Amino acid sequence: MHKPDTPTILAVDDSPENLDLIRNILEPHYTVKVAPSGALALHIARSYQPDMVLLDIMLHDSDGYDVCRQLKASDKTRNIPVIFLTAKRSEADEVQGFKIGGCDYITKPFSPAIMLARIKTHIQLKAKTDLLEKLASLDGLTEIPNRRAFDTALERQFSQAQRTATPLSLLIMDIDYFKQYNDHYGHPMGDDCLRRVAKTLQALTHRPGDLVARLGGEEFAILLPNTDLAGAMLRASQYRAAIEELRIQHPLNEPTHFVTVSIGVGTTIPVAPLSQADLLEVTDNALYQAKKQGRNQICRINAPLIR
Repeated sequence: MHKPDTPTILAVDDSPENLDLIRNILEPHYTVKVAPSGALALHIARSYQPDMVLLDIMLHDSDGYDVCRQLKASDKTRNIPVIFLTAKRSEADEVQGFKIGGCDYITKPFSPAIMLARIKTHIQLKAKTDLLEKLASLDGLTEIPNRRAFDTALERQFSQAQRTATPLSLLIMDIDYFKQYNDHYGHPMGDDCLRRVAKTLQALTHRPGDLVARLGGEEFAILLPNTDLAGAMLRASQYRAAIEELRIQHPLNEPTHFVTVSIGVGTTIPVAPLSQADLLEVTDNALYQAKKQGRNQICRINAPLIR
């Protein structure tokens, strides 16, 4: 029995004997899934996102190069390393494989020791790359997604909402009078406040597609795909109340004397010529109105973008 964090490898070969051999070599070290066809390989890769694909080039139903192209064309699978398994030994074949995104070549008949060594190398490289990407997308102070991760998610969810004609909602919130809080208590306490707010927002966000991010300073954003305006206003109300209920002392924030947030809400079903920038602008303007009207409240602006 493997540990839960054991890497998963998908082996693709139309020869049952080859799949049995590969499974026998790999199973003592990895979780192994097998596919005798390109179509099944693509289905498994998209469903399970294995850590690596061992891909035979010559399949009965498809060409291994084409399977690799499809893997690299999908957001879900493009970062999975692909090692080609092949009896082809020409330089042109290897160059072709590398051009379309393969990371290595193992020629048949293969040595089990060499196969394991090459797989281990690429699994370790992928783990390091994944860690670096994760660190690059996290805010160092609050350990939630940063502005870079938010921009990437907004682009992806905006395109998805366009394709499916479904609503996309955005909340932008600001901690009220945070500069005064920092001046009064000092930056260490200010940092602790930001961490507590981030943790609370994250704890209230359960759906896999939703995203809480720190945009910078005391400003946070929450992206809510497939959420209409009524749903977004309800979620905003829950977030606002939860922050106030933390009862973080803030003597300069009248009349509550606790840390509170102002929230702007924007919702759209994206259609041309609307853009991500439009959604951001309208939501940011709504935040400005919430602060102008007294803070610790939620505001939306009636505009063509909001439905």
